[in-house]
Amino acid sequence: MSDEPISSLPGIGPVTQGWLKEVGIRTPSDLKAIGSIEAYRRLKFMLPRRVSLNALYALEAALRGCHWLDLPQDVKTSLQQEAKAIDAAFRRGPASRCSI
Repeated sequence: MSDEPISSLPGIGPVTQGWLKEVGIRTPSDLKAIGSIEAYRRLKFMLPRRVSLNALYALEAALRGCHWLDLPQDVKTSLQQEAKAIDAAFRRGPASRCSI
């Protein structure tokens, strides 16, 4: 990973790049440091109606250097479970998202 713009990763277009920038992810190194799931969580809470499971697939695929359709099924299944947990936390409201 490098300090190039996040758009240098495959599958990260201008819209996603703008969203990622808004949540503090500007480089591939930033994304690698927090991971696709945390990046998705941040995006989902910022734009709940616009960010879908495909965004999570795209973020994971970008880190792996492939197209999201090429992610192994077990990876997609794991990501689906993570997305469901994030969506459930969002529906429960802010108090349930705090760890304190």
